[in-house]
Amino acid sequence: MAKSATFGVMHVGIAFGVSYSLTGNWQMAGAITIAEPIVNTVAHYFFDRWWEGRQDAQSSQDGTSPDPVALPA
Repeated sequence: MAKSATFGVMHVGIAFGVSYSLTGNWQMAGAITIAEPIVNTVAHYFFDRWWEGRQDAQSSQDGTSPDPVALPA
């Protein structure tokens, strides 16, 4: 968990740094730094739904069971 938390902090710092270097505006960089993980989280939710549907369709075509290591939603 500590590694994940540290990576999260690093990600936020990098996002702010990149946003600030591109915009030169700390308010805009802050807004991007907050908005990006929210948009990414929503996109990930829909990606997971699409991926699971794809795997379910594939397993029904070839007669195999769904991925046994998939985490429940």
